[in-house]
Order: sequence, then C-alpha cells, then structure tokens
Amino acid sequence: MIENKKHYPAICFTKLPNSAINHSIRVSRFIHTFATMALQNGVDVKTVSSMLDHYSAGFTLDTYAHVTTDAQLKAAQTMGNILSRAV
Repeated sequence: MIENKKHYPAICFTKLPNSAINHSIRVSRFIHTFATMALQNGVDVKTVSSMLDHYSAGFTLDTYAHVTTDAQLKAAQTMGNILSRAV
C-alpha cells in the first residue's frame, strides 16, 4: 500500500508513454486530469476523494461537479431511452 495518497495520480501517469507527458504541466493539472478521468470512467467519488486525500467526498464533488453533471445527463438519457421502449 502506498503510504502517501498524494502519489496515486503520479503513479497512474507513469504508465503513460514519455511522448504523452508534457513535462511543463503543473502537478495540479495532473491531479485535475486524474480526478476527471477517474470520475468519467466510473470510479466512485469516495475512492477518488480518498486517493486525492480530500477531507470529504463532498469537496471532491464540488471541485469536479462538471464531471458528475455530464454523468447525470448521460444517465438521464439512458433511462429516458429505456422507459420510452417500455411504454
């Protein structure tokens, strides 16, 4: 287990090829990208919050609300399609 959770995003990005990494990007951009990509790909907010060492999942949601808004829109469209077929 990794002792310092702040290293989780960095560890994930070490899997990228060197050509994909712009070394001038600030660490905060990596963290933002990590959190956004994790939430968009179905990682639950409690896990992302813990990995980023945020004090609460609410803080993570407030910070990355644009991601959850997109997910909610997709979920509403999916359910609308399912319900329209059932009627």
